[in-house]
Amino acid sequence: MTANHDLTGKTIVVTGATSGIGRAAVRELAGRGAWVLGVGRSPERCREARDAILAEHPDARLAFAVADLSSQRQVRKLACEIRERVLAEGGGKIDVLINNAGVVPGWYTATEDGYEMQFAVNHLAPFLLTYELMPLLQAAPEARVVTVSSSSHRGARIRWGDIMHRRYYHCLLAYKQSKLANVLFSAELNRRLGPASRVRAYAADPGLVNTEIGQKHTSGFIEWFWRQRRRRGATPEQGAKTIVFLASDPSVRGSDAVYWKDCRPLPPSRYAQREDVAARLWSLSERLCGISWAG
Repeated sequence: MTANHDLTGKTIVVTGATSGIGRAAVRELAGRGAWVLGVGRSPERCREARDAILAEHPDARLAFAVADLSSQRQVRKLACEIRERVLAEGGGKIDVLINNAGVVPGWYTATEDGYEMQFAVNHLAPFLLTYELMPLLQAAPEARVVTVSSSSHRGARIRWGDIMHRRYYHCLLAYKQSKLANVLFSAELNRRLGPASRVRAYAADPGLVNTEIGQKHTSGFIEWFWRQRRRRGATPEQGAKTIVFLASDPSVRGSDAVYWKDCRPLPPSRYAQREDVAARLWSLSERLCGISWAG
């Protein structure tokens, strides 16, 4: 990894913060002096993660919030809680938002909003949360939005005729589409903000990591496949390196690259670079979230 830049005075929000690469990123960022607000689904796991990290870094400034990101109602409630905490404790600005939370259910699951679970959690939740927190990001001298994608986006296309995979659901195809959406979102956010914006978006590819993401909501062959696959993966600490790099390294600001792996810029797939696809996905995402960034 690059130099351990001091992050004292920085405010960082991390979703999916109680396990895997999210937890590893929180540990590293808090250890460098940032005020970190982690987000998790379970109060118990949030407490356990917080206690474990504070045992390692007793002086860390660390807090956790609980939210189910499959629910847009809860995403909005989470954003309100983050705004209140940041205004009270974080200096009134967010320096880095890390959209890390993700799911890979083995069967079709609809959220309370009626959307396919992976599209809702892996894409729409980061889209909506970033929108809700944009004023605090714009209040920072230089802010970053890091959304965790994957090399699985390669070969994927947006399934415009059945974007929720209702007619035919295959968890890996739905996952690939959601990771493609992460890259398209990051690129389109930068285009819409413009080159003069103090906020810059990046898509981080952590590589194959040995985590439980593919086994939490799967069974049968799919669960077996993810169990075999994860054995070849890196540790969560290794997987978090690019995320931490994008959140902390000053050199990143000088690059126009959107997609990063192994702490280096890398061209995403050709399809992920199509501006017409990104703009169309953006408009659809606005409609599905009931928002308008221009407004």
